[in-house]
Amino acid sequence: MPIISRQRLWTTTVLTALALGFAGPAAAADVNNAKNAGFESGLTGWTCSAGSGTTVSSPVHGGAAALKATPAGQDNAKCVQTVAVKPNSTYTLSAWVQGGYAYLGATGTGTTDVSAWTPDSASWKQLTTTFTTGASTTSVTVYTHGWYGQAAYLADDVSVYGPDGGGGGDPAPTVPGTPGGLTVSGTSSSSVSLAWNAVSGATGYHVYRDGTKVTAVTGTSATVTGLAASTSYGFQVTAVNAAGESAKSGAVTGTTSASTGTGGGAVPKHAVTGYWQNFDNGATVQKLSAVQSQYDIIAVAFADATTTPGAVSFTLDSAGLGGYTVDQFKADIRAKQAAGKKVVVSVGGQNGTVSVNDPASAANFANSVYALMQTYGFDGVDIDLENGLNATYMSQALRSLSAKAGSGLVLTMAPQTIDMQSTSNAYFQTALNVKDILTVVNMQYYNSGSMLGCDGKVYSQGSVDFLTALACIQLEGGLAPSQVGLGLPASTRGAGSGYVSPTVVNNALDCLTRGTGCGSFKPPRTYPDLRGAMTWSTNWDATAGNTWSGTVGPHVHGLP
Repeated sequence: MPIISRQRLWTTTVLTALALGFAGPAAAADVNNAKNAGFESGLTGWTCSAGSGTTVSSPVHGGAAALKATPAGQDNAKCVQTVAVKPNSTYTLSAWVQGGYAYLGATGTGTTDVSAWTPDSASWKQLTTTFTTGASTTSVTVYTHGWYGQAAYLADDVSVYGPDGGGGGDPAPTVPGTPGGLTVSGTSSSSVSLAWNAVSGATGYHVYRDGTKVTAVTGTSATVTGLAASTSYGFQVTAVNAAGESAKSGAVTGTTSASTGTGGGAVPKHAVTGYWQNFDNGATVQKLSAVQSQYDIIAVAFADATTTPGAVSFTLDSAGLGGYTVDQFKADIRAKQAAGKKVVVSVGGQNGTVSVNDPASAANFANSVYALMQTYGFDGVDIDLENGLNATYMSQALRSLSAKAGSGLVLTMAPQTIDMQSTSNAYFQTALNVKDILTVVNMQYYNSGSMLGCDGKVYSQGSVDFLTALACIQLEGGLAPSQVGLGLPASTRGAGSGYVSPTVVNNALDCLTRGTGCGSFKPPRTYPDLRGAMTWSTNWDATAGNTWSGTVGPHVHGLP
């Protein structure tokens, strides 16, 4: 959720061809022509601009080291290596990346230079592209880089697979050992979470359910979804790298819990969510008691990261809010709840940097959020992490929180458009992993570039089609209609771009629930149980004369 209006960098280019996945098998004579491909020998063989690169021991994709390169205002942290190649030959270039914006490419190919990229990611992703050398090309320059002023990126296990260029490369890998320590770390009515020990030399792991491979991951944990309630399953894991796959681990049994349906506590069938600002940024300063009555779920923005990994805290900005005291704030929460409203604490925002990426930080997150719920009386939590998340451990954290808070927990999310383009994205995976305790996902249909709709066509923000075609991805991708809401700014000042009039929001709601008011995109079916809409923020709404809540609120509450 934007505290200050901003545009996401290069978001329209997410529609370019970008390969994320395992590269195809190389021919028998092919070798990896890159040297020090896993950065096990520091930066030997690599040159990084402006001293931007170093090697780290954690996190790594494989081996004991990885590249970490940090862009600056005028430097994109470019690291390069000259690789010997054969003329008139085809090569597959790949690397595993994590962190901020990351690019991989090759220049000097003698034909068409190539590149691939990915926006910031909390987990390892593989970038892959191919190139063909020219008739006289005997070397190419391979590079990685980030983006100016953005977060540091990590890169590991670079490969330039193809005919031997004669320059020498790293020794061929050997098949990794069998993973040990496989345990069941969590269950739900539709999923089982697993964890195991890392294997030296492994670049990934395959997870088997009752003898059938069901997923592949790069870390040492996975959540297997789509399972039947109250059912036992057997799980095994193997380690893989370019040399092959290990033997299967010993089996463990995971049993799903009984089905509890979808989460949400006592939230209205059709609900309006509004973010309340715990700070003064030029919008109308409000006490919680002044939040407009049309809002059913009020998300208090924001909780703050602490020095303990994964943990969050909350401090009321009493000075910035005109002397609003903690006691008044708590009393206002109770009054809103007495009026049938839900009040949740939001974690993240544009500048939020809460990181939940291992069991310890997952436990810290759950414990700290539950402590805030007990201290202030919050009904639950909103996940608004705009700098990436780890689906496995965030799911684990939310399940732990649910176990503490009980069935009344209100759990909302506010991903960006790019986060929900595919069920393979970490945010979407998290939503599906916790579907049985999830209240609503209010995606932010603003500060975005053009995106794909569920029909595979490209839509630009600011239209009914953008709202309906992108919502369709979630509605057809596994979320219940009651878990989908439309998130829009309350005024032109509430976001950098993407504001639409409340009439457009209402038309989109009608299109999805009734099949009327649509643009050129027509959803494959209607979704009368659609949860509703969300806005940033109640404060900007008040600044604009409450036009948004006064128009959208009654419309949401009047949906079928």
